[in-house]
Amino acid sequence: MRHFLNLSDAGGDAVAAMLADAIDRKAARATWPKGKVDADAPLAGHVLAMVFEKNSTRTRASFDIAIRQLGGTSMIMDAGVTQLGRGETIADTARVLSRYADAIMIRTDDHAKVEELAEYASVPVINGLTDLSHPCQIVADLLTIVESGKALPGLELAWLGDGNNVLSSLIEAAGLFGFHVRAGVPQGYDPDADFVEAARAKGSRIDITRDAREAVAGADLVVTDTWVSMGQDHAHNKIAAMAPYQVDERLMTGAKSDAIFLHCLPAHRGDEVVDAVMDGPQSRVWDEAENRVHAQKSILLWAFGKL
Repeated sequence: MRHFLNLSDAGGDAVAAMLADAIDRKAARATWPKGKVDADAPLAGHVLAMVFEKNSTRTRASFDIAIRQLGGTSMIMDAGVTQLGRGETIADTARVLSRYADAIMIRTDDHAKVEELAEYASVPVINGLTDLSHPCQIVADLLTIVESGKALPGLELAWLGDGNNVLSSLIEAAGLFGFHVRAGVPQGYDPDADFVEAARAKGSRIDITRDAREAVAGADLVVTDTWVSMGQDHAHNKIAAMAPYQVDERLMTGAKSDAIFLHCLPAHRGDEVVDAVMDGPQSRVWDEAENRVHAQKSILLWAFGKL
């Protein structure tokens, strides 16, 4: 059973195969309508069940379009209008959805929920986001980086802001592909220590600094995310701690002249990033958002054993 709960579930070779497949499929349909099915329709007849316990724009839309382009169909369920919202267990939900669908994608809070879903499901389970990690986003990010002409081995990635789930998965990717991360984060907001140690054990350099300028110095890539994730409390205090890590034009000058900027969106303009960077020539955020579709397609194909 090929579950995709974190990048390491697939491994570096498989993620590299996903990237190659995504590049080929994206190019093959470059001028097509968005709803046209890929020529080989590799998932014809397959159904993807999508469960949302958190709000979503890109994950919802990209997975829905991804399975359609592969020839399959989707069921979209918000937890609040399912029996999950009334206390049905994750295990029972997994057993039932496995009878209706060929794969399950879930976007939730506690990572333990995804692990339990995978334990009891008899079909592949994909982590669409948890508080711990966001592997689907990072496959799209890696695709965007490669498309920008940058090699992953040896890449210098700068992160600014919260040591959140996106940073954890980027650090995991660093270990798999041999690039390095300098994270500029305030005291008390460091990334997950297990991800950091695992990447270091594979030979990647993972540096944590309190200095935003130090984080971006000589970077090939500058990445940030919202400072306050959905459902987090004490937003006012957290925003105050994050303020020195705002990505603005001056901060970007510390990176390499050909550095690119990524943000997984949604962005709080004027907080973690200013308009001049978000909409500027170094930004690849719209390519990154589109690439969620192409990345998701390849993740699905891997989960079904077709990559």
